[in-house]
Amino acid sequence: MPADTTAINKLMDRFNDHSSVWLFGYGSLIFKVGFPFVERRPAYIMNWSRRFWQGSYDHRGTLDAPGRVVTLIPQAGAACEGIAYLITPDILEQIDFREKNGYLRLCTEIAFEDGTVAEGLVYIATEENTAFLGPATELDIARQIAASVGPSGPNKDYLTGLAEALRELGKEDQHVFEIERHLMSMQDKVELVI
Repeated sequence: MPADTTAINKLMDRFNDHSSVWLFGYGSLIFKVGFPFVERRPAYIMNWSRRFWQGSYDHRGTLDAPGRVVTLIPQAGAACEGIAYLITPDILEQIDFREKNGYLRLCTEIAFEDGTVAEGLVYIATEENTAFLGPATELDIARQIAASVGPSGPNKDYLTGLAEALRELGKEDQHVFEIERHLMSMQDKVELVI
């Protein structure tokens, strides 16, 4: 799969004739929206887990020193919690560009806290994309995040922004919070040395 998925995502036109579509956000879309929306609701999707397994060359790192951002990994019975945005389809072009580094638009069932469900979209970076980094220990991920900076700023700001947003939603994510604990521990050690 090419590094830039913008053209591929334009072919996914299932919702183009709809007046609105739900978009599920589980990473930076939770805390850094950057696009207009009609409605925003806490939501979740089933059988997926959030993991810092995707490389970021265009936002939180560079080609020489990629950052790490989240994608979704299939996991039976798991629920990934986040935010769903009701958007108009014309906004998808803007989001396609934002998510161009390996993410594909996929159709999914989005569940809301009131028990209702809706068909919508999610962007997922699979292992077939050239920026996929794959699994690593939470400590190794934290080390990479601590050292990475890209056009959108330090990779650590992405991690702490996501962790803070999940806490504000009252949601637990052991993977995210463990990486954050390692990052904070590293920063504390640096401050003690200085």
